[in-house]
Amino acid sequence: MILVDQKQRVLRDSKEVVALTQELVRIPSVYRPDTKDGNEQRVAEYVADYMKQMGLEVHIEEVEPGRPNVIGILDTGRPGKTLLFEGHTDVVTEGDRSLWTYDPFGAEIVDGRMFGRGTNDTKGNLACAITAIHSLIQDRETFGGKIIMCVPCDEEGMMIGIKHFIERGWAKDVDGAIICEPEENQICVSQKGAMRIKVQAYGKQAHGAMPLSGVNPNTRMAKIIVELDALEQLEKERVGKHDELGWPSITPTILMAPTAGEPQINVVPDQCMTTLDIRTVPGQDHEVLKQEIQAILNRLAEKDPDFKADFEVIEDRPWTSTDRDEPVVKAVATAYENVTGKKPVYNGVPGATDGTFLHLAGVPIITTGAGDREVPHQTDEYVDIADLVETTQLYREAALEFLRK
Repeated sequence: MILVDQKQRVLRDSKEVVALTQELVRIPSVYRPDTKDGNEQRVAEYVADYMKQMGLEVHIEEVEPGRPNVIGILDTGRPGKTLLFEGHTDVVTEGDRSLWTYDPFGAEIVDGRMFGRGTNDTKGNLACAITAIHSLIQDRETFGGKIIMCVPCDEEGMMIGIKHFIERGWAKDVDGAIICEPEENQICVSQKGAMRIKVQAYGKQAHGAMPLSGVNPNTRMAKIIVELDALEQLEKERVGKHDELGWPSITPTILMAPTAGEPQINVVPDQCMTTLDIRTVPGQDHEVLKQEIQAILNRLAEKDPDFKADFEVIEDRPWTSTDRDEPVVKAVATAYENVTGKKPVYNGVPGATDGTFLHLAGVPIITTGAGDREVPHQTDEYVDIADLVETTQLYREAALEFLRK
């Protein structure tokens, strides 16, 4: 181990994490199919080159054309545990650029804040993790085992990157994972589950002046939505408000009729479709919820001979919960106290992350990182520079705490 003055180290790491965050944000990585720069390729290549220069063993694996995962490995060659850091390369669309005060891909720093898409979610935290690993290398810190830096594509979509990472066996021997997301450095030990469901109601097209000559799917869908609202209330009463995650929810989002062709005010459509964004908490069983939805359709069909509807589960992501006594949780909690001098705050993640699938693969996870948790996906997204500095040291000390024990 090289003895480095703590203030000098923090200053060195601070300069690196700020510069690296700016470089990453300035490479647009909004997934836009068939569009130049509409994928994660360039930012993944930048990260891969950066980690190679740090001395990591680097692997690039294409998940889909233009959408690679990057895996960096620091292997001490000594026995010990394996710690995984995970931070994705993709960002959501910037939306209407005219609404931004600053260039969404400019990474401008104003009054101690860096603005731009991905500063908060989650290129800033990706930079924190990479910088933390680099800091350990530069200081020749002594510990055992391995650190894996997982940098997947498509977290904002169907999470094909982390699924590919797991399918390829990378998560097999991981003992703990830190999911690098904007959580104000709170230690999030739980995550809401998510189900995305498409519900279709079928009818028969007719003239609006003679609706009885057809079957209106819109009125059938209205009854379905009312029943789903009642199911949400029953679930809230049954499981209550979770201490970290709040209330479960069943939310109709898209409502469309007809589902194909041109709508017209004097035409009864032949189909109506809605999508459901269902968020669950511990105590809820996704299979039981699917059965409850089917039971709603069955009950409505019994009352109405013209009722016909079905549903399709598009995505199913279970809720997660990690015990506070897990070594990775304790390591981050201890690191937080050492870095900040304050007691850690425990919380939960309101949405799913790539950690959801790592949890399913048997990896204990916690989610923490720099940035106001209300800021992701907003216009003028930002991260405070002070948060980037603190998070870098948090990740660094958490790795040491975890791998020295």
